[in-house]
Amino acid sequence: MQKIKILTDSASDITKEQENELDIKVMCFPVTVDGVGYRERVDFTNEEFYEMLDRSASIPTTAQITTFEFVEAYREFYEAGYTDVIHVTISSTGSNTYNSALMAKESFFEENPDAKEKFRITVIDGLNYTGVYGYPVVQAAIKAQKGTPADEIIAYLNDWVASAEVFFAPYTLEYVKKSGRVSCAAAFVGEVLGLRPIIKIVDGIASTVEKVRGEKNIPAKLIECAVSEMVPQTPYIIIKGSMEEQSAELAAMMTKKLGYPPEAFWQIGAAIACNAGHKLTGIIIKGKNRR
Repeated sequence: MQKIKILTDSASDITKEQENELDIKVMCFPVTVDGVGYRERVDFTNEEFYEMLDRSASIPTTAQITTFEFVEAYREFYEAGYTDVIHVTISSTGSNTYNSALMAKESFFEENPDAKEKFRITVIDGLNYTGVYGYPVVQAAIKAQKGTPADEIIAYLNDWVASAEVFFAPYTLEYVKKSGRVSCAAAFVGEVLGLRPIIKIVDGIASTVEKVRGEKNIPAKLIECAVSEMVPQTPYIIIKGSMEEQSAELAAMMTKKLGYPPEAFWQIGAAIACNAGHKLTGIIIKGKNRR
């Protein structure tokens, strides 16, 4: 009989309630703020981190979860009697986490050759950030609790991450400029002219697809971009940071446009806010499968 464990990292931004209720293992990224080390989800809430971000003298940075930590997690699950570990990571284009997980898988079986016939580790590149892979991780955990076979869960995850896209708009260019998502020159011009980029991330690659003049025009442009590539009648997710009112407005406009509400609101945590800031809104959609 299968016993499945779903494993991910804290950049998935699933909530602690989801983690506990669905028995998901979330491994947390180290974060350094003004020379002080922290663990995301452990040492601060999202709101507390936003305040830290605003006060920090420099842009906070994240570090890797080590291969050793992954090996120890796999060992824990093996000893607990799990037959399958399905490990979904942050995009390999923005982090070495996926490669570290593959190395940990190899190391685990080298150290535990007897496990090969009764324990399976599947590592999936989330190909994106925050709820773009956090949402399907939650759905995978729900499926596991309902007794869905591991192969079906793996197929679902592979299809979702190869289809998902996110469109978001930062309400300030300070953080995307410093992280390199928008060039310094473009960011400066944007600030002067009141322009804000609509940024699309697909397969971990960010690109500016539109520029909007005036914050009041951001929601309509986000919706236009998202709906143009969205498979009809599929779920969508609203991402947010500290911009509660703007995110609620975006959700209401999207609901009116499509005739059904968002599947969820997804709040970004420290690993994402370090690069994009916390003053943003966005939409996660399911587009055409790119594989």
